[in-house]
Amino acid sequence: MKTNYRMRRGFTLVELLVVIVIIAALAGLTAPMVIRQRKKADQTEAVNNARQIGMALFEFETEYGSFPDEATSTAVHDATDTEKVSGTAANDRFRQMVRAGIAQSEPMFYAKAPYTKKPDGITSGAKALEKGEVGFGIITNADGTGMSAAGNPSRPIVMAPFTTALSGEQFDYDVYDGKAVVLKLDNSVTSIPILKTTSKVKINGKELFEKSEDSVWGTSVSPQMAYPISK
Repeated sequence: MKTNYRMRRGFTLVELLVVIVIIAALAGLTAPMVIRQRKKADQTEAVNNARQIGMALFEFETEYGSFPDEATSTAVHDATDTEKVSGTAANDRFRQMVRAGIAQSEPMFYAKAPYTKKPDGITSGAKALEKGEVGFGIITNADGTGMSAAGNPSRPIVMAPFTTALSGEQFDYDVYDGKAVVLKLDNSVTSIPILKTTSKVKINGKELFEKSEDSVWGTSVSPQMAYPISK
């Protein structure tokens, strides 16, 4: 009996090209969605961390009289018999909270940004909150003294992300899809729009550090940002 063998036909070049085009089109459609979801996840992480920082800051103020500054650095040193924290960057301010035993971990100070890296979890000595492990800036008075919970509850106290660390009032529009994460004095955390044209933000319709009767700072408070140190 004669056996017939059917020849199996492979894909033609045209068919392969069609498949490739379809795959590329699907990837093009889904990639922006994946990127947006990734940014949203990073933003959510920053919001959650800001909430933890807020609780720690208010506990620190109860213990030492204000948010971290040079005076509280001495007080923490005297109270804990640990190495005195020097410096005025956000890393130095937050490190006082670690020395005081109020902040128990490094990840709560992390926020995704071009200048950050994932914390290594080491909180001893100079390894605590080293370069790149802090994503947030903290607002102080212009003379470097720490703010307190007293005052307009809408005042921002902790913010992220910036375009570069240790530089002036420029927020990174791309990191959280056009939003800045802001911890306010009432211990609420919100995400506010970053102005794409200027890389700045407004609080209640006013420039971040604007002093006026109808701004969150009034006319008597002169705020400035203590920025994190880049990796």
